[in-house]
Amino acid sequence: MVQAAYFHIPFCEQICHYCDFNKVFLKNQPVDEYLDSMQTEMKNTVKKTPADGLKTIFIGGGTPTALNERQMEKLLTSISEEFPVGNLHEYAAEANPGEVSLEKLKIMKELGVNRLSFGVQTFNDRLLEKIGRSHRSLDVMKTIGLAEKAGFDNISIDLMYGLPGQTIDDFKETLHTAFSLDVQHYSSYSLIVEPKTVFYNLMSKGKLLLPPQEEEAAMYELLMEEMDKHGFTQYEISNFAKPGYESMHNLTYWNNEEYFGIGAGAHSYGGGVRRANAGPLKKYMTLVEDEGFPYTSEHIVSKAEAMEEEMFLGLRKSAGVSRARFYEKFGMRMELVFGQQVKEQMANGLIEEKGDFLSLTHKGKLLGNEVFQAFLGVIPEKDGQ
Repeated sequence: MVQAAYFHIPFCEQICHYCDFNKVFLKNQPVDEYLDSMQTEMKNTVKKTPADGLKTIFIGGGTPTALNERQMEKLLTSISEEFPVGNLHEYAAEANPGEVSLEKLKIMKELGVNRLSFGVQTFNDRLLEKIGRSHRSLDVMKTIGLAEKAGFDNISIDLMYGLPGQTIDDFKETLHTAFSLDVQHYSSYSLIVEPKTVFYNLMSKGKLLLPPQEEEAAMYELLMEEMDKHGFTQYEISNFAKPGYESMHNLTYWNNEEYFGIGAGAHSYGGGVRRANAGPLKKYMTLVEDEGFPYTSEHIVSKAEAMEEEMFLGLRKSAGVSRARFYEKFGMRMELVFGQQVKEQMANGLIEEKGDFLSLTHKGKLLGNEVFQAFLGVIPEKDGQ
């Protein structure tokens, strides 16, 4: 039963230098026509796969709050017309600081949104300019205030470290300011330079000066220490929450469960099949109109792939991967499939046993990608169809 749905809004008023998500400049785009196509895809999706068990919705981008008040109302109304939103546990949307009016926030709250995720990244205005963000630190303070005035009491902010020109002291100051806002959740990631981004082009020319790897690691250590000191539990390798405010939607991904994906460039997972939607707006809208669905690829996930995904996604969570759950899903004991890998990672001090669970150690969190890689491509397909 599919319990989560993701909706993609690909419009941005400004493109960040590090972003490789599917997005376009907002100006002169067919926004209303795109929202109509999204509703058609929604309608066809729930006809094909009932959404009766839906528990979480996440609206991401791009920048969902690039929509004006009327367009936001149109989007949220179409979602409520096609999906059962009355009993959702979590209805989240990404938002840009400085880009939401009180009126827009009230529309979102009245139409069911109960969690906001703000893309703050840093409170250093010099760094904000360097990474291509349009807001400044004062905009964050004002926007958080507006969100609370509109009735939101479940707010998350994203923070980045390892930015070009960022020092450990810069990150320490950003964390200090972030805690002063008294929000309920933080997501914090190191910068990854992806192809087809401004930063990638600069790096290719030797013009992107990033902090040394040991400084980036020190920033992550600082992050974990400060979050713990301020009462935030690290429930996933990059996510920290007050008790009861964990991102239920993102836990769907880390638990390797099924989800709907609606919109240009969105991905979905259901019935053992991963599907990718067309990214370019025109192609997406044409496919929806002509064929009812915008899929450009479908991949049947083998049992071997699903077991590997269970490990590297589950190990992202601080709780780790459950042996019992693994057996329930795949009818095989974890040790029978990954015994050698588990043994090696434990010997290296990167994972540990906690009752039924295998989880990352503190050292393992610092070397997470290395641990995840150890569980990929190790099962012969004939053993894991």
